[in-house]
Amino acid sequence: MENPETAPPEPVIPGWRVIHSDKRRLWASRAVPFTDAELGAGAERTVDGDTLDELLAKVAQQEEKATRANGQVTP
Repeated sequence: MENPETAPPEPVIPGWRVIHSDKRRLWASRAVPFTDAELGAGAERTVDGDTLDELLAKVAQQEEKATRANGQVTP
């Protein structure tokens, strides 16, 4: 087990929990589940990526789907 004082900081995505797998893959799971309508629009509560940038892009896609499901326009 790594010493917490020397471990790299975990990436933070507001509203999402980020997990590092033992295979060095990043996962993010939304802290508050999507509604049935948002899920029906294709939003996924858990996504993964090889890099933080890839993970951030996937999280943004899910939030965009949820926004569209709620009839809101994004800038």
